[in-house]
Amino acid sequence: MNRRKFIHALTIAVVAPPLAAGAQTARKTARIGFLSPGDRLSRGWQAEVVREALRGHGWVEGKNLVIEYRFGGERYERLRALADDLVRLKVDVIFAASAPAAQAAKEATATIPIVFSTLNDPVRAGLVTSFAFPGANVTGQAGLGPELDRKRLELLKEVVPSLSRATVLVNPSNPMTPSRLSEIEAAAAALKVQLRPVTASDAKELDKALQEMARARPAALIVFEDPVLIAHGRRIIDFAAQHRIPTIYTSPGWAEQGGLIEYSASVREVLVRAAAYVNRILRGAKPADLPVEQPTTFELVINLKAARALGLSINTSLLLQANRVIE
Repeated sequence: MNRRKFIHALTIAVVAPPLAAGAQTARKTARIGFLSPGDRLSRGWQAEVVREALRGHGWVEGKNLVIEYRFGGERYERLRALADDLVRLKVDVIFAASAPAAQAAKEATATIPIVFSTLNDPVRAGLVTSFAFPGANVTGQAGLGPELDRKRLELLKEVVPSLSRATVLVNPSNPMTPSRLSEIEAAAAALKVQLRPVTASDAKELDKALQEMARARPAALIVFEDPVLIAHGRRIIDFAAQHRIPTIYTSPGWAEQGGLIEYSASVREVLVRAAAYVNRILRGAKPADLPVEQPTTFELVINLKAARALGLSINTSLLLQANRVIE
């Protein structure tokens, strides 16, 4: 071997180990925890979106990815024990699929990275210091819940022009409920609409809430986004139809089931972008360096069949605003 070939071979030998080590890191099996209220029936589709998004980044479950699924059911207090379990398993990242899940995960660990997806404000929830500088081990994708509430009220007033009073159905166990209520009440006051909160944190309380609304006969209803309420969506939609209550829902999927109107950020977009953050963290990024992002896609869906059943006429201008109209 002449001198030039020897130097070339030596250079390859010196450079090759770091490249091989980097490739090995990219191929290692990662373990993430998927933490969510609700159950697989009502929340499994979100886990599927995250799983497919991670596949697009090269993380394939059963090949180089293990996902530990934990669903807390209707009781948010169970989330903390499930988060502790994920910490004991030493997962690489916890994906928190709601503000309550993120709060439980944050209480459970100050070191394992946490990526959340929520339609609420994570600063108000105390999950991060700010959108630009989340700090510590928590970041993710957040919605514009409070900012969209005025728009939802305006949509309701287009459907019910004489609207002066409305009921808002909330889960008092959700950590975002107090701030969301104060903000939507402020928005309602500006539009000269008086709001009356009705609360339900599980199936039994929902029975009482529906009975209370049946007696009060509200002129309109707003249903806040919440995993527990979503799990009982069919009952809420049927109740609104039976009692002829125009209702707007603040998360997706309700109009498909027969609800009148839904207006929200695209949950799928929020989940996909949160999964991209998981990928970046698995490849070495720090949560504190990833600013909390907000959605860019919003969806207005109107169910005309539900409108006709309620005896409502949806004006053309509102229909033109809709991303989708269900006949």
